Parts: sequence; structure tokens; C-alpha cells
Amino acid sequence: MARADSKAGQTRAQEAGNLEEALHRLDTALALLETAVARKLEAERSRGDRETEFALLEEDRVRLAAELDAAGARLARMTSTTGEVNRRLDRAIETVEDVLSGPAGR
Repeated sequence: MARADSKAGQTRAQEAGNLEEALHRLDTALALLETAVARKLEAERSRGDRETEFALLEEDRVRLAAELDAAGARLARMTSTTGEVNRRLDRAIETVEDVLSGPAGR
């Protein structure tokens, strides 16, 4: 009977050791899972930040393109106006020259 009790004690000790080992493996697996979840959440957060930043950059690009178009249109109007002013000045100069070189100016 002593052998049976000894054998049962060894079995219980072995089972306790196995249980401790299983609990240790479970703790390790849970720690790895928590780390993986934290990395996944950080990656999702980073991706969201990148998407937000990309959207802001796209808005800036659209705004700058519109401003560039408006500046180009203003430049075209100024160029046209400058041409018209030059033509009028040329006519005014010709008129003044004609008046100065006319019969009274000779």
C-alpha cells in the first residue's frame, strides 16, 4: 500500500508540475497575444494618422491648384490690360507728336 501511496504522490507531483508548466505556457501565450494586439492597434492608429495626413495634403494640393489657376487668370488679365495701356500710350504719343510737328509747330 505504501507503494501505491508513493506512486499516487508521484503522479500528483507530476501533474502539479505539468499544471505549473501549462500555466507558465499560458501566461507566455497571453503576454504574446497582448503584445500582438497592442502592435495591431498601434498599426491601425498609425494608418489612420497617415490617411488623415494624406487627406490634408490632398486638400492643400487642391487649394494650391485653385490658387495657381486664379493667379494665372489674374496674370493673363494684367497682360491684356498692359497691352491695351501700351497701345493707348502709343496713340497718345503719336497724337502729341502730330500736334507738335503740325503747321503751328514748324
